[in-house]
Amino acid sequence: MKQIETYGRTSTYSPLEKAVDMEGVLAITFIFGGGTLFLLSVSPIGKAYAERIRAKTHELAPPDPQVLAELDELRGQISELHERVDFAERLLAERREAQQLPPA
Repeated sequence: MKQIETYGRTSTYSPLEKAVDMEGVLAITFIFGGGTLFLLSVSPIGKAYAERIRAKTHELAPPDPQVLAELDELRGQISELHERVDFAERLLAERREAQQLPPA
């Protein structure tokens, strides 16, 4: 048993009484929450949401040939850029090596 003082009065309660208060709060929450969900499910908004969920399919559309052609073109451009970056890196590396070598 614990003693607490509220508004100048001392009262005692057990941990079991505190658990009962929590159960009451949970019961009210579930009652009002469940009622709200039920009302939402029978409302036009709930029915539209349920229909939207049912209508979802996981089938993939066939690929668009124009998009595939554009993707191939972009891959080619990226490949060219990769070659240019490699060339520029090699040039920079040669200059650094030339600067680091002692004159002969």
